[in-house]
Amino acid sequence: MTKTLFERLGSRDGISNIVDDTVENHMNNPHVSARFLPYKDKPQHLAIIKQHTIDFFSAGSGGPVTYKGKDMVTAHTGMNISPEEYMHVIDDIFMALDKNSIDEETKKDVLAILWSLKSMIISK
Repeated sequence: MTKTLFERLGSRDGISNIVDDTVENHMNNPHVSARFLPYKDKPQHLAIIKQHTIDFFSAGSGGPVTYKGKDMVTAHTGMNISPEEYMHVIDDIFMALDKNSIDEETKKDVLAILWSLKSMIISK
């Protein structure tokens, strides 16, 4: 039997680790850090964003989770994220996937999802 993407990402704990590592990468990435560093002073708000991200990727990867956050367009409207910033975010996610020893086939599946979300996030 084939594992779901959720399982291949390490289920809830694995996705939580990937999200934590991704946010840390964003904060250290000079191309996108200005969007994330202000959350260091708002740890409760950052925790909410991380939880929504964990739930979003858990539900979207076949996990037994119901995502209750905003849809991607609503969540990103007004942010005016550039295509370059989006690519840096993808790079940061892939660094986190590598750190968490995610295999190449699973990374391809993650990339397909990220690419499918692109038009819902860029320049909104």
